[in-house]
Amino acid sequence: MRIKRFDCQVNGLHVTHETFRRSVARALEDIPSEFREKMENVEVLVEDFADEETLSSLGIRSPWELLGLYVGVPMTEKSFFSPGYLPERIYLYRRPILRAAGHPDNILDTIREVVIHEIGHHFGFDDDELEEMVRRPV
Repeated sequence: MRIKRFDCQVNGLHVTHETFRRSVARALEDIPSEFREKMENVEVLVEDFADEETLSSLGIRSPWELLGLYVGVPMTEKSFFSPGYLPERIYLYRRPILRAAGHPDNILDTIREVVIHEIGHHFGFDDDELEEMVRRPV
């Protein structure tokens, strides 16, 4: 996991990069093993914000709006006959996640939601399908 090393305060929350990194690691550990095993070629990166090029390509104006991003070829689009793929990446944007969490007690749950959402893209689900899964009663 790559993390740029400077601390910040968002919504009155002061969360060090190390604390955030531990929360990300815990969220990843909570993923069921059958999914975690199929993520061997997925790198999780933490950055404070998405860069301008990424935001522009997604039509997003404010860097606070993007909490996470999956970059890669979803498993549903891969073929045995296709050439090798570069490692896929899940970007977690720390400052927008902290802002969305709003309170220290919510940080881990917010990270989990973002991680699950981005992993869903890795497995080929689109945003509408992911939203429906989140709303579906357990």
